[in-house]
Amino acid sequence: MSRWTLLFWQLMVAVVGLSLWQFFASVPVLGKMLLPPFFFSTPVDVASQIVKWFSTGVIWKHLAITLLESVLAFVIGSVGGVLVGFWFARQPRVAAVFDPYVKMVNALPRVVLAPIFALWLGLGIWSKVALGVTLVFFIVFFNVYQGVKEVSQTTLDNGRMLGMSERQLTRHVYWPSALSWMFSSLHTSVGFAVVGAVVGEYLGSAAGLGYLIQQAEGVFDVGAVFAGMFVLSAFVILIDFGVTLVERRLLVWRPAAAESRG
Repeated sequence: MSRWTLLFWQLMVAVVGLSLWQFFASVPVLGKMLLPPFFFSTPVDVASQIVKWFSTGVIWKHLAITLLESVLAFVIGSVGGVLVGFWFARQPRVAAVFDPYVKMVNALPRVVLAPIFALWLGLGIWSKVALGVTLVFFIVFFNVYQGVKEVSQTTLDNGRMLGMSERQLTRHVYWPSALSWMFSSLHTSVGFAVVGAVVGEYLGSAAGLGYLIQQAEGVFDVGAVFAGMFVLSAFVILIDFGVTLVERRLLVWRPAAAESRG
């Protein structure tokens, strides 16, 4: 399937979904509205709200704050996850000692941590960044750790037979192996970084997409709630696209996936 054909079918899924939503929220079926507009709004109302936000400029301040929090959480959590995951994979004794503690911290519900971060760091951006870091870090950490551990022993033995030092093995064997796993986790981490920022804003802030959604819920403005969710979704897709561009740049050595036969 070509890129344009794939894009066409992806857009068709969105068009069909939105059309069905508009139909069932506007036209009674057997005398009953399946999606009452008061509870579900309509795509037209949601689109109108999004246009209003952008035309008046209200949304830009909130987008900038959420973007800053998400990028900081993504970068800090990813760098920390890569470094610690790589270190643990190369130091099995250290990994064995800290293994129960890593699992214990990872098992903590992040929503419970949000009020604690707000208490420690205040209601500014850093409490949201801290929450996002806790979501991103463990995803990247476990993937990088597994990626390094998955290196073929035969490849390592061959490298040592050729006289490669540990630094050369790290650069030419361990690191390429970890990269594929790392970028796989980064695509997931993008969404979690934004989730951490938005949940933190939702629980306590004066700006951001989470704040907009929380304010809309407070006055039962369902259209604005869905508008915030759609803007948030588009926001995540754009950041993920940026990660994809970086991935293609760094993984040019990786062979392309085989085309499906048909």
